[in-house]
Amino acid sequence: MDPTKAMSLLTKACPYLARTGMSALQGLAATGANIPGASRGLSTSAVDEARCSVCPGHTGQSALLAKASQCPVVGPSIRVNDAGKTSQPLPAACPYASCSSSKPEPKAASEAQPATHKTNEAAFDYEGMYQEKLAKKHEDKSYRYFNNVNRLAARFPQAHTAKASNIVTVWCSNDYLGQSKNPVVVDAMKTALDTYGAGAGGTRNIAGNSALHLRLEAELATLHRKEAALVFSSCFVANDATLSTLCSSLPGCVIFSDKMNHASMIQGIRHSGARKHVFDHNNLEHLEQQLAQYPRSTPKLIAFESVYSMSGTVGRIPEICALARKYGAITFLDEVHAVGMYGPHGAGVAEHYDYEASLRAPVGQRISGSVLDQVDIITGTLGKAFGIVGGYIAASSSLVDMIRSYAPGFIFTTSLPPPIAAGAVASIQYLSASQRERYLQQTHVRQLKDDLETAGVPVVPNPSHIVPVLVGDAESAKAASDMLLAKHNIYVQSINYPTVPVGEERLRITPGPGHDNYMRARLVSALDSVWSTLGLRRTVDWERLGGRCGVGEDRANSELHVGWKRGVENVWEDAQLKQAHDYERARKGGVPITPAIPETVQQIISAMA
Repeated sequence: MDPTKAMSLLTKACPYLARTGMSALQGLAATGANIPGASRGLSTSAVDEARCSVCPGHTGQSALLAKASQCPVVGPSIRVNDAGKTSQPLPAACPYASCSSSKPEPKAASEAQPATHKTNEAAFDYEGMYQEKLAKKHEDKSYRYFNNVNRLAARFPQAHTAKASNIVTVWCSNDYLGQSKNPVVVDAMKTALDTYGAGAGGTRNIAGNSALHLRLEAELATLHRKEAALVFSSCFVANDATLSTLCSSLPGCVIFSDKMNHASMIQGIRHSGARKHVFDHNNLEHLEQQLAQYPRSTPKLIAFESVYSMSGTVGRIPEICALARKYGAITFLDEVHAVGMYGPHGAGVAEHYDYEASLRAPVGQRISGSVLDQVDIITGTLGKAFGIVGGYIAASSSLVDMIRSYAPGFIFTTSLPPPIAAGAVASIQYLSASQRERYLQQTHVRQLKDDLETAGVPVVPNPSHIVPVLVGDAESAKAASDMLLAKHNIYVQSINYPTVPVGEERLRITPGPGHDNYMRARLVSALDSVWSTLGLRRTVDWERLGGRCGVGEDRANSELHVGWKRGVENVWEDAQLKQAHDYERARKGGVPITPAIPETVQQIISAMA
């Protein structure tokens, strides 16, 4: 090592050398016969004994080390023999104690012994790692417990717990419209099961491509007024496979993702390897600032949702599409929590923006200039409002064919079983024609939100069908959920991190067409009781604290994030609900639109009240 570098290192490491002048150090660093230490009375043996292989720059630095031997901290231990071995261990205070000269010289690469299965080292503690990760979940109260809830088709939205006689009311199902028990859907699945059997038989390329799969994709393309559609095993897979395949194929692609996007979209973006920017939720100014950094010729994709499942906020679809056109981007819209429930035919929020035009236009026909027409790629699920399972994309025929040809998540996965495809076709067709379920759901949502506001129970404001009740603490949210189930026979699952940010834990309530006035009254009373018993913050308490995620915040400020149209409280407007009501009554010969709950269930509810 260069002497000057060695002196610099020693000077930084030693408080005594640090106070020695540079000229003196340079003299001490001299080599050969002119050893300054000798002229100061240090014997040759002392100098030799001060040779220490542990210090950087030891070669030709005898005098410098001899000086270091006078150090009250390390001096007594710097006694080395001619072989360079220390006579006693260096004290812990020495900055070079870890570099003891007793260490053997490293073997040459050719002499090193490779590690093999015969070595005596212990194997990695896999179970210990698993337990450590779980312990962290328990410690921060985010460990997830799955309740044993068995929904009863004949008693929807009733279910029983592990004990079949224990009947509870489910208020958090994503079977939003109760289609899983719709006789039309169930009969279609039974027929397909009897005709084609239970399984698909393979991937779409190997014995798994049937007329039912082609029919399902045609129905989805028609629903969204797109050229083509492609079905996946779930929408998580659809989002992951489409984003990763598409954005890894576009040269130099840049992705712009809403901060509140679902995990499936985040996963697909990561797998694509493309550059990404995350913009604040529904913040158009922030999105435009990011888009403006790139030339218009750079491939870009904006990924966002129509209804955000945990907050109920709605994406600003028309405005984002306008920015996409301005900056040369394509749009990727996740309609998972909207299909079946919005628009006159259940195509989602994008269709709902042009409600009247969608009513007038023939089903499946493109409406030029509509919001739905401006969206490049739509993804959706068959497992929520449609009541089955599976996911899909709808887009141009060339885009769909490219994903079909390149996406591993599609190519190498067993296709949906024929009964599933048949049930999905029946559900899509049914909801495309019926307004009854959408009308009842939206009516019940409005009534519940009003009742909870009156009770002071804090609801995160939004214009959709989601009713998020803010708790603000993971442990308290679980306690509230447990108490509702144990004391009130009401099932509402608590939501915590990472699904929502820490401090925004909540109960997520999803009213459906089968929840009637009895059930709603019992739910509101139960929530009010639980909030009082656990001492949870009510809306006025959040207001005093400055608000959180829209609760207790200034309305004008919260409107910046909830989406939809400014000054319009609900996606389903009053006039649209009236049209849906009148249409359905006329279709059913004037029969009133009421929840279809068996009389036996009504008796159970009355007894519980």
